[in-house]
Amino acid sequence: MNSRQTQLKAFDRLLTIMDELRAQCPWDKKQTMQSLRHLTIEETYELGDAILDNDLEEVKKELGDVLLHIVFYAKIGSETDDFDIADVCNDICEKLINRHPHIYGDVEVKGEADVKRNWENIKLREGKKSVLEGVPKGLPALVKANRIQEKVTGVGFDWEKPEQVWEKLQEELQEFEAEVTERDSGKMEAEFGDVLFSLVNYARFLNIDPENALERTNKKFIGRFQYLEEKAKELGKPLGDMTLAEMDVFWEEAKGVGRGQ
Repeated sequence: MNSRQTQLKAFDRLLTIMDELRAQCPWDKKQTMQSLRHLTIEETYELGDAILDNDLEEVKKELGDVLLHIVFYAKIGSETDDFDIADVCNDICEKLINRHPHIYGDVEVKGEADVKRNWENIKLREGKKSVLEGVPKGLPALVKANRIQEKVTGVGFDWEKPEQVWEKLQEELQEFEAEVTERDSGKMEAEFGDVLFSLVNYARFLNIDPENALERTNKKFIGRFQYLEEKAKELGKPLGDMTLAEMDVFWEEAKGVGRGQ
């Protein structure tokens, strides 16, 4: 691994290049925080994909893209004298020190649960009106459900055992099934939401990240379906002309050859 001096030199090089691009490149000159926002979200998802694929070379590249965006926002902030990269770094340093009194103070903790609980209580003392205030409104619903549950757990609002969550999930499934029987679309949607929320909660108790789990299944399905498409093309037969039984043969074959794993 590189020395701290080498790391700082590399970061200084990035800051210098950002200054040069902002001053000389027509595209970089035009960018604003608003114009960069959707690109930042895209880069974050690409980083997430690389992590799921366990492609460390790609993770390194995508981290660079995300870091560039952080430096870019700080550069824009410096142009209006609101903040610069030093302010960004110092603010997060102060936050980390304040929220880790078991490291930088005299607070004792027994484990991860105590750390999370302290973290949420400290945020409330800092002026947060709600434990849930820090959950971004724009998060995808599945990720948001997981974060909501993690947040309230930090202040002790949680089930005690996984078995209790499983029982709650079964209860929600029965309520959903009852509404399906009645065919009331509004109530079905509401109960289905409760099922998903409970399922996310159960996944959390089993230390499963629901977003990662679902995305892995998405990738697996895509890989197997594309194998099916390839085989249909080799036969010169459109998928629409194949029976479900014919397609299922290639679907099972895809599993055997490891497609979509």
